[in-house]
Amino acid sequence: MKLMRYGEPGRERPALVDAQGRVRDLSGVMTDITAQTLTPEGLEALRRLDVQALPVVEAPGRVAPPWTGMGKFVCVGLNYSDHAAEAGMPVPKEPILFLKPNDCVVGANDPIVLPQGSLKSDWEVELGVVIGRTARYVSPHEALQHVAGYCVVNDLSEREYQLDRGGQWDKGKGCETFGPVGPWLVTADEVADPQALDLWLDLNGQPRQRGNTRTMVFGVAQLISYISHFMTLRPGDLISTGTPPGVGMGAKPPRFLREGDELRLGISGLGTQHQRVHAWKAALLRD
Repeated sequence: MKLMRYGEPGRERPALVDAQGRVRDLSGVMTDITAQTLTPEGLEALRRLDVQALPVVEAPGRVAPPWTGMGKFVCVGLNYSDHAAEAGMPVPKEPILFLKPNDCVVGANDPIVLPQGSLKSDWEVELGVVIGRTARYVSPHEALQHVAGYCVVNDLSEREYQLDRGGQWDKGKGCETFGPVGPWLVTADEVADPQALDLWLDLNGQPRQRGNTRTMVFGVAQLISYISHFMTLRPGDLISTGTPPGVGMGAKPPRFLREGDELRLGISGLGTQHQRVHAWKAALLRD
């Protein structure tokens, strides 16, 4: 299944995308797509629905984040060796973990608003892994059994805040609008192999990032297992698994985001995102 939500902030409605690519409204059978929806029991209830009986949404408008109730937004740094090289950093011996605050999450096509005075905001297309079953100290062999589905993530980063101002990476990762997620949550049964997915990102129509999840330093199963030894993963939690090469920081000379830039990015089978970059403007942010 491809699960999604649509509508303006605070008025989102649940939906799924059928085999013909049509949006089908779910609000007649559920209030919203929540963390509980993503459990094995919740997904099984959705699978029993007669999709053809659900109303078609002809003009869904804004695409919202695909679920609500995300508990943790866990990110992995330098998880592609060629990205580590362009960043001038060694390939890590263990996964580098950091957290993004949940209130940076926006819809796949929502505006990106640069922080006040930002000069080094950057893009990062990443595979998102959505947890559907509580995971504590799981083995790599068991790890994928805890996945509800997968999605596209743009792990936007302010590099000055992240790298030049000391402390933890989190300060460059949590700016408002710096976490576009979606357009869909694609359930795990539709992704035969999470280590065989193409990722891409274009800036103003020009190719920037091209990669495949097979070149991850630590694969999805390894990451779930590793993270579950440091924190409990629960339904609705999101793991963003790192980015391939081609970020602005790695260009020669570096190229960072400016007002008016347009980003298009996607992952095979998981959909695409399209964002326009804006200078700081509080009116574009959610209260």
